[in-house]
Amino acid sequence: MESGPAIFAGVAFTLFGAALLVWIGARVLHRAPVAYGVSPVAAVTFATCLGASFVILGAWCFGRA
Repeated sequence: MESGPAIFAGVAFTLFGAALLVWIGARVLHRAPVAYGVSPVAAVTFATCLGASFVILGAWCFGRA
């Protein structure tokens, strides 16, 4: 019973992080801005770090299950 919330959180974090990384990749591939009014390099770097951290957090949650 205690592993249910960890599995749910792991799935949620991993899916969100993976979707964010795919979205960033699509934006960069089409040379579209990731965030308006921000340096493109800074926006891509920050968003990529955020997406990767969500995937890592999801993997950590799976490890706790």
